[in-house]
Amino acid sequence: MAGGRQGTRRQGTRSQGTRTLPGTLLRILGLSCLWITAQAQMKIPPETVQQWATVFSVQLRDLTTKYSGSLLLQKKLQDVESIVRIVELDGGELVKDYSDQIERMLGRKMKSVKRLAESAEDADLYHDYNATMKFDYYNSMVINSVDEDGNSLELGGDFPLEENEHFNKLLVNTLQSDIQVPTNVYNKDPNILNAVYNSEALNDVFIGNFQKDPTLTWQFFGSSTGFFRIYPGIKWTPDSNGVAAFDCRNRNWYIQAATSPKDIIIMVDISGSMKGLKMTIAKHTINTILDTLGENDFVNVIAYTDYVRYVEPCFKGTLVQADLDNREHFKQLVDELHVKGEAKIKNAMKESFKILNEARASGRGSMCNQAIMLITDGAMEDFESVFEEFNWPERRVRVFTYLIGREMTFAQNTKWIACNNKGFYTHISTLADVQENVMEYLHVLSRPMVINHDHDIIWTEAYMDTVLPSTKELFTTKAQSLLLMTSVAMPVFSKKKETLSHGILLGVVGTDIPLMEVMKLAPRYMLGAHGYAFLITNNGYILAHPDLRPLYKDGKKLKPKPNYNSVDLSEVEWEDTQEKLRTSMVRGETGFIRQSIRASVDKKKRPLFLVNDYFYTNIDETPFSFGMVLTRGHGRLMFIGNVSVEEGLHDLTSPDLSIATEWTYCETNIDPSHRRYSQLQAAIRYLLGLEPDLECDEVLLQQTLFDAAVTAPLEAYWNALMLNDRVEPGLETAFLGTRAGLTRIMRYAGVETRVAKRFLTAVDKENLFTVDHFPLWYRLAVENTPGSFYYYPVNDKGVKYVIAATAVTVSSEGKMAMAGAIGLQMSLDFLEKLFWAVAKQPSDTDCSAIEGVCPLSCESADLNCFLVDNNGFVVLSKERSEVGRFFGEVDGSVMASLIKMGMFKKVSLFDYQAMCKNIHHHASSGRRLLSPLSSLAALTRWIFSNALTFLLDFSLWGLWHPDYYVDAKAGYHASHKQKKVDVLQPCDTQYPGFMYDSSVREANNLIKCGRCQKMFVVQQVPDSNLLMVVSQADCDCSRQYESILLDAKEIKYNATVKCNRMKSQKVRRRPESCHAYHPKEDAKECGGAAAIFPSLCVSASSLLASLLLCHWM
Repeated sequence: MAGGRQGTRRQGTRSQGTRTLPGTLLRILGLSCLWITAQAQMKIPPETVQQWATVFSVQLRDLTTKYSGSLLLQKKLQDVESIVRIVELDGGELVKDYSDQIERMLGRKMKSVKRLAESAEDADLYHDYNATMKFDYYNSMVINSVDEDGNSLELGGDFPLEENEHFNKLLVNTLQSDIQVPTNVYNKDPNILNAVYNSEALNDVFIGNFQKDPTLTWQFFGSSTGFFRIYPGIKWTPDSNGVAAFDCRNRNWYIQAATSPKDIIIMVDISGSMKGLKMTIAKHTINTILDTLGENDFVNVIAYTDYVRYVEPCFKGTLVQADLDNREHFKQLVDELHVKGEAKIKNAMKESFKILNEARASGRGSMCNQAIMLITDGAMEDFESVFEEFNWPERRVRVFTYLIGREMTFAQNTKWIACNNKGFYTHISTLADVQENVMEYLHVLSRPMVINHDHDIIWTEAYMDTVLPSTKELFTTKAQSLLLMTSVAMPVFSKKKETLSHGILLGVVGTDIPLMEVMKLAPRYMLGAHGYAFLITNNGYILAHPDLRPLYKDGKKLKPKPNYNSVDLSEVEWEDTQEKLRTSMVRGETGFIRQSIRASVDKKKRPLFLVNDYFYTNIDETPFSFGMVLTRGHGRLMFIGNVSVEEGLHDLTSPDLSIATEWTYCETNIDPSHRRYSQLQAAIRYLLGLEPDLECDEVLLQQTLFDAAVTAPLEAYWNALMLNDRVEPGLETAFLGTRAGLTRIMRYAGVETRVAKRFLTAVDKENLFTVDHFPLWYRLAVENTPGSFYYYPVNDKGVKYVIAATAVTVSSEGKMAMAGAIGLQMSLDFLEKLFWAVAKQPSDTDCSAIEGVCPLSCESADLNCFLVDNNGFVVLSKERSEVGRFFGEVDGSVMASLIKMGMFKKVSLFDYQAMCKNIHHHASSGRRLLSPLSSLAALTRWIFSNALTFLLDFSLWGLWHPDYYVDAKAGYHASHKQKKVDVLQPCDTQYPGFMYDSSVREANNLIKCGRCQKMFVVQQVPDSNLLMVVSQADCDCSRQYESILLDAKEIKYNATVKCNRMKSQKVRRRPESCHAYHPKEDAKECGGAAAIFPSLCVSASSLLASLLLCHWM
């Protein structure tokens, strides 16, 4: 061989004796020429590779056809073509039908919530407040718990709990609700006891609602006093420190129901007097205010000293939507604020009013409530002229003031600002005071709505509730986007006449709606292999979409992305570059749009070109819009078969048959007695007449029966092969699937010998019919030529095997519809044995007519041989480690040549939900709550090094509130202990995919690689999606050609583009209702005197504790 001769000549050169320099150079030059010539002489005959590809194609096709049974299934479908009809789905009718069903479902939830609100208000109306009330209730933290003597804990007691399938198999009590009280709220406070007593009336309504609508999940009442009543009752598990940090008043459903949309300017004093703990408290106050905002609100943050500074210069002079992205961005910037200079409030206040006035005049922002939040340790200037110029007499902008620190000198001025601008004044001396004091502004903004008794129903954006125990387990078992839920909620008011002008908000009632249950109303079988349904909000954010990925992997843990519920439709449907689809849906229109798109499957590795028809409409009485996609061609054509129940039912009970467990063939969630049935059991019982009350999808059941009957011969065929034919080792599983979600499986190999042990088991979600997608093999097969097998490699956690699948069709009246897909799973050992036997010429081959190396063999060390699929992934290689990898990563030189020759085309794909590493200096700013004892011990050490600051700023209240210690410590260490860490943050990325151009059937070329030339030959394997690649092994081109990777690259935006993207206002639909003003509002309630004058006892105790702690150190 040429490679061998080349090696001999190089050794000969090194063994020569000493020569003159010119002679040596000539000798080297001459040998170099001979070396290159020798390399070029290694010619791989294309005709040999072509012959291999042809023979391999026949053998592979025969085996996959035989052991899958594809020809038999196609024949059976042809036999029934006379009794089937093919219909073209009417997307407009379907989207209307599904949206009507969604409206009815959500309407039932709204009625349940209204009944709760009426009951809660009536209970309060007839209750007289009792300041000395004693009342025992079930506290969810201590139920079924005993002390050391075996006695039930106070507010605990025996509370029966049973596992319930409907509530994610949690232990619940469906006959009783119970109460959760945050750790920082005293659970025997008279206000708590009176409100809990009143809310007992909700128990019967909870149970009645659940009986009327058994699809209801959690129902709840969040009280303005801080407790949370939940039905069904559960045992609330605190965190590892024994703390219940959950406060219902911080939840989106509570905040949105309690107030109308709002524009907020947060003004924070960063003058020198705000140093130390004051600044830490101020930052925490800002973050808490930001946490009360939602996607219907708008915000900006201004820091001021003797000049006005926008914390985000990009947002100068404007308001931005308070979505999760922007709120988190503000928090990061606020954390970096530093104090200096002298406070001049007047200019900052003017700037704030100008922003709000301009927003109102130009129709931007919420066009509803407007407020300024002033956070300062004192206001000394003459600021009355500012209010006269910008806000009086209408007082359209409310001003809320937060006096930071123990100093009370400027308390009267700070309160005057709030009271004369329909706001509220609070004094915050410790971090523990922040939460309760910030919440006061929500009660003030709710007054007009409460006085007017406008019970607006609100719907939240999508959220992932990790409060309940089993949610984290669902992360790995359900489609990511369908982990999300939405809540419908309604405010509860005091109807007592004597307090009418006060506008007292009692709390908020609501219920959760898992979005998976909503999306099941658009059944998968009607949408086809690549079709899907989705929901968006009035702001264009996604509620549910199969391409929404709310989770990311941080190490080994799955976590929600920071911006998971503010992903815009345009970021998922990114081919909608003009945003026509988004704009129409946000406006609540009904219509249709057709788009050519680049899709991808198999973990985004395999690009597809599809033509999608988008149908959309609004969901009445909600802020949501519903969309549905049907793929042109097979996606819109569906065949309807007909078979008797008796015939189909017999075949439906075959042991090799299953149906999609996550689809709804029959609704088993309405009658509790039906919940014990699987979908297959429910369908069979309904068809047998044993459960006539079951609500079943008649069209789906009929199609399932037909599919069962038509595919029944495959069971006998597969069994006959097992009994009468010696099945080749490595042919492991035959399978088929139909559009109705029916699957048949034949295991040719036992579980002991099978390589692909997980394939088509319950944990193999990628290859099953699930609630949000068809199996991968099905989706790939239907995009391939029917009858021609599609082969692709699988790497399942290090276990590698190959799947072959092909589509089967039905034709009628000139139309062809996809009936399903059928395939075979085989081991790599089997495929290698078949390939290596074909890819070699015998030693006695007649080489006289062959130009090039002969006999040629892939077993030779001089050759690299591969099978590569149509997306460039290695199906077979001498090196097992290369199977499943992209061929460009394995051999960049050959892949680069194939791309240049047009055999593979690059497809640019985008991911606007990516997470990228961002290295930055990090200091802990955690909020974990510690026990009071550990707080005290740690705080003692901190005080020792900061004694003077402590004496000036510390209040004893903070000692027993762990937030105080953690935040103070974080503030201290921010400038002392920092380290570089890799933090994953949301980003946009671009990544490549590759597609084979089937018009180029063969290619060969020489690649110049420095001192050698590399020859390769590529040949299409007929009747498949495979390419045979044979290349010279002894010419290393890695220095001249880098590997071609599929890695995503972050899209970097310059400062201007980034700024424009951040502050751009996309089309949105404002909520219909707004409650910003009521003439009967009593604006004199603007912060009590108790907030202004601190307790002398508390101050003295604080000082004493400080001195004692210093003495201990």
